[in-house]
Amino acid sequence: MRVGPVPPWRSPAVVVRPTYAHIDLDAIRANFQSVLAHVGGPSGGVDVIAVVKANGYGHGAVPVARALEAAGARMLACADIEEGVELRRGGVRAPILVFGALSVSDLDGVFRHDLTPTISSPFAARALHDAAARRGVRVRCHLKIDTGMNRLGFRYDNLASTVPAALAGASLEIDAVYTHFATAEDAAHPLFDQQRERFDQALTTLSGLGVRPRVRHAGNSGALLRDRATWFDAVRPGLLLYGVAPLAWAGRLSLKPVMTLHSRVVAVKGMRVGETAGYGAREAVTRATTVAIVPAGYADGLDVRLAGRGSVLVGGRRVSVVGSVCMDSITIDVTGLDVTPGDEVVLLGSQSGAVIGVAEVAATIGTVPHEILCRTGARIVRTYDAEPSPVASRATP
Repeated sequence: MRVGPVPPWRSPAVVVRPTYAHIDLDAIRANFQSVLAHVGGPSGGVDVIAVVKANGYGHGAVPVARALEAAGARMLACADIEEGVELRRGGVRAPILVFGALSVSDLDGVFRHDLTPTISSPFAARALHDAAARRGVRVRCHLKIDTGMNRLGFRYDNLASTVPAALAGASLEIDAVYTHFATAEDAAHPLFDQQRERFDQALTTLSGLGVRPRVRHAGNSGALLRDRATWFDAVRPGLLLYGVAPLAWAGRLSLKPVMTLHSRVVAVKGMRVGETAGYGAREAVTRATTVAIVPAGYADGLDVRLAGRGSVLVGGRRVSVVGSVCMDSITIDVTGLDVTPGDEVVLLGSQSGAVIGVAEVAATIGTVPHEILCRTGARIVRTYDAEPSPVASRATP
């Protein structure tokens, strides 16, 4: 049987559960370079802001960020100040953009850890201005425009009323302006083109108000593959860096899978006709069945909807998840296979030529690949290839 990356439980110095994730940092670096080449390379005039929020989409924010920094990322992006502080404490030196709302966070972290904040509301602008004024400093920030997402951001059609007051004073410097697309992965939805047009309109309005940013950015993973008109001065890939393309645009970019999820069989037993497995006793087997127990469950990030739908790999064969997905385990149908405790189980990844990918799992339960990656449980040990030393970053994008 093929053995994947060295399991952490095989180290006598480490005592961990047998379910673990392996992160291929070489693949992270290769995917970054693939995106960079797609938008024209270092000399193409379009930069790549690498998104590492939500613990690096479940891959481990600090190791991923260090790998991207070494690959040449000139700016990273995270969800909130706390995530940015974690990256700084992990040794990341590249500029770090904070996407999230500032008014509910401790702004001290912005100044103490040299983070680049986003102004997404008049309240946030005032809070940041006052914090900077108290310290006697001028802070560079990005201004977010809401063009139809109706989440964070200044409304595109109300800028003349909101922006002048929000930016009054000398403590804030608008270095960049950006927006976010709500339907980049839906080729048929009209909102995508509307948002792009609204962003152009907003940039014109801002220019008339004296706001002329050095950098404009809008393209998330789906948008940058869909329409080069969204590239502007920088793009913001997230999902692409982790080896997954939005389904509508799959195949437009060469990507390498980054995360594989492994476990092992801990027990094998028989079930008689009419018996059920797991909570709820939902579906009885109709034949004599051999099942194996795998110590990975919804506490590790497996979705309960995988019961009766999902598959895993054992011995290079695809086998079904039966019964319920429990907190700490799943039951799989291994009837007819030579399976014993200790055998490797692949939940995500490849084994002897068989593959279960993130996009497949997402489609099986009716969600997006982002969720599958981000929900990988905190108690799952993550193993990594050798990490590079950080390199001096190029100028801030």
